[in-house]
Amino acid sequence: MKKETDKRKLEHIEIVNSNKDVDCNDRYFDDVQLIHRALPEIDLADVNTSCSFLGKSLSFPLLISPMTGGSNNVIIQANKNLAIAAEQCGVALGVGSQRVLFEESKAKDSFQLRQYAPNTLLFANLGAIQLNYGFGIKECQEVINILDADALILHLNPLQETIQQSKNTEGNTNFSNLIEKIADIQSRLNVPVILKEVGSGFSTTDADLVLRHGLKYIDIAGQGGTSWSMVEHLRNKQSTENQVQSDLGLTFKSWGIPTPKCLEILSAHSEELTLIASGGLRNGIDMGKAIVLGASLCGIANPFLEPALQSPESVVKIIEQLRQEFSTTLFLLGCKTVPSVFKNRSLLLEP
Repeated sequence: MKKETDKRKLEHIEIVNSNKDVDCNDRYFDDVQLIHRALPEIDLADVNTSCSFLGKSLSFPLLISPMTGGSNNVIIQANKNLAIAAEQCGVALGVGSQRVLFEESKAKDSFQLRQYAPNTLLFANLGAIQLNYGFGIKECQEVINILDADALILHLNPLQETIQQSKNTEGNTNFSNLIEKIADIQSRLNVPVILKEVGSGFSTTDADLVLRHGLKYIDIAGQGGTSWSMVEHLRNKQSTENQVQSDLGLTFKSWGIPTPKCLEILSAHSEELTLIASGGLRNGIDMGKAIVLGASLCGIANPFLEPALQSPESVVKIIEQLRQEFSTTLFLLGCKTVPSVFKNRSLLLEP
């Protein structure tokens, strides 16, 4: 069983990189309309896209969202490429689940990224569900230490775990009383905990639960981007003989709350929450819309996967394209800075 998680990471990369069906591509952000200014009354050269998050400066509000990690040389090089590019461009980077560290010691190499990114905002990552299966403060602190992370993502993936369990008993589905263990972890760490869905979003009920337990950072990761239900369906379809079980992941491919709707609801629900928008963002226009709707940071993963397998320069190219798109969006709104766009509903063309 030692290499099962490592093997699964490679399978995830292969499926996401080769099968376009895993991207819901529902383009919910296309339904959000911004007000174009024919007379922006500013100089494009004066647009300043810089911002800060958790006390660190960013060139613009981009988070390269968590993708992978493991002992395979392909994965190790991919994470290194992402870290080098993030440092060069001044954007944030989250790593994939570090659970693999506790199964394969060589996987540490894929997470020792501070040497390549001394100034980068780095997020460690574990599945929150593991707190109900033996993990605790020791494991959480270890993944933070290995990455020298600025925050810890505890990701929430009840749908993905259910699809995994339905077909090959990999999934862990006991989510009982999980928020209490998460809150305990936060109280014992000296870095923030960020709760992250992986493609189905957060409700106001979730948000209230989070706030009542003293947490405030949420990465929405709503429906609209990569469907991990579909990824698991495709991964396990090859090995299962039970078509009914295999089709469960297909049935739930589009389950969840769209990212723009989550942003709109949660930003209006509480001023105490700090929101990261991920799930279906594919360009700098989407990023601009997300900031207007209340996101402090915008997470994008899928467009970076193939470049990460190539070189740091390939990753930088995507980052710079996103930065140019984001800067142009602000210019066409007549806005010079990120704070002038944040939660500015006057920039929305209301239906």
